[in-house]
Amino acid sequence: MNKKPNYTLPETGTSPEEILATMQAAKANDTDWKTGKTWTLQYFIDAEHNELLKAAYNLYFSENYINPFLFKSILKMEKEVVNMTANLLHGDEYTCGTMTSGGTESILLALYTYREWARKHRPSVKKPEIVAPNTIHPAFDKAAHYFGLILRKAAVQDNQEADVQAMERLITKNTILLAASAPSFAHGILDPISAIGKLAEKYGLQFHVDACVGGFMLPWVERLGKNLTEWDFRVSAVSSISCDLHKFGFAAKGASLVLYRNSEVFENQIYVNTEYSGGIFATATMFGTKPAGSVAAAWAGLLHLGEKGYLKNARDMMAAFEQLHTELMAIPEIQIIGNPCMNMLAFFTKNNRPDIYAVADFMEEKGWIVDRQQQPPSIHLTVFPYNIPVISDYLNDLNAAITWAKAHPKATGEGNAALYGIMARVPLRGMVRENVRNVFLEAYSIKSSEKALITEPVANPRWMGILNRLLSWLRIGN
Repeated sequence: MNKKPNYTLPETGTSPEEILATMQAAKANDTDWKTGKTWTLQYFIDAEHNELLKAAYNLYFSENYINPFLFKSILKMEKEVVNMTANLLHGDEYTCGTMTSGGTESILLALYTYREWARKHRPSVKKPEIVAPNTIHPAFDKAAHYFGLILRKAAVQDNQEADVQAMERLITKNTILLAASAPSFAHGILDPISAIGKLAEKYGLQFHVDACVGGFMLPWVERLGKNLTEWDFRVSAVSSISCDLHKFGFAAKGASLVLYRNSEVFENQIYVNTEYSGGIFATATMFGTKPAGSVAAAWAGLLHLGEKGYLKNARDMMAAFEQLHTELMAIPEIQIIGNPCMNMLAFFTKNNRPDIYAVADFMEEKGWIVDRQQQPPSIHLTVFPYNIPVISDYLNDLNAAITWAKAHPKATGEGNAALYGIMARVPLRGMVRENVRNVFLEAYSIKSSEKALITEPVANPRWMGILNRLLSWLRIGN
């Protein structure tokens, strides 16, 4: 007979003070991103803005936004967030859409919507296909997997930009949608949206731009004088855009948007069930229960910063980024991937000498949180406001890391460098997939959580360390 889990509900309730003290103690073991040594995931401006987001969120903490007609104040806020963002992305009076829980839901909804659109307008297509560059976010793979779509990926150019000709070669009679990035999350590279738009028009296809990371940064980068090719609704073929508020919109997690040029496509996102015994059931987004707090916090954040606030933050981050970019280029062993369009980049060592993963190991020993990447093996950096004070420290440690790795060539086959080298280069991706799945199964199993948070610190076995590094490497989530 199987044993019951060791940890169960307490017989009597625990005081709020004790609960919060326990949580604070546990949180002390989490990554302290405010030191500036983390280069991903945490989008934070300052304490004042953060306190506003908390207050706005808490004002609607208990409201369930499943029925927008019960909470007209939240519906009004959501519509105003959509309108403000549509204006920023050069939409017009017909641009429409919804807020979502994050970039993944925005992308899932877009692909679901185009599948439903195709069922109405192209019923002869039984297996709808999407064509995208192979640098497209994995949420597209996830959406295709969930909704029975075929995602055909085109090889990119050496500079990691989408190859329009390669994409055209993958278009078939079953293609319903083209997709591209503004920019790609891994490398910060802006795909040639205008050229892909012409391809969409040539074949009569819909075109989705994933601007989850760039939607609230590229407009300010352009206003600061950087010359970018058009990437938003200025391109007439662009029919929808995904754009995260909780990234450089600096809203509370989780908040994103999916916007459509007009309601002809958007109407296919709305799900209606008229046969439910409890009455008519309808939702405009993927989830039923929807927190009103994230909508309120996003609305409050946009109003708090305004155009001048966003422009100032963009100016500060881009100035620091240019410093980082220039000094990285001055390191003989380093090569930056492509031509980054905003405050994010990826770099590798020329001919992988010294091994980039050995360099990453040294940087971790110095306390930096390192985002390792593959295809090609590289390190990712996004410059946030809290990174600005430590950029010189990072560059000093990076130079030391390169010197050390050159003096210790055997480090390539040791520790995490060996692990990542094998994982990045092994041709049997199915084997990698199964090993990662097993790591998640172990992480979420009841057995792994038998040691309760409130009784003793969570152990950190070897597999947990590997999981933490794999999460960074694999770019889990949004």
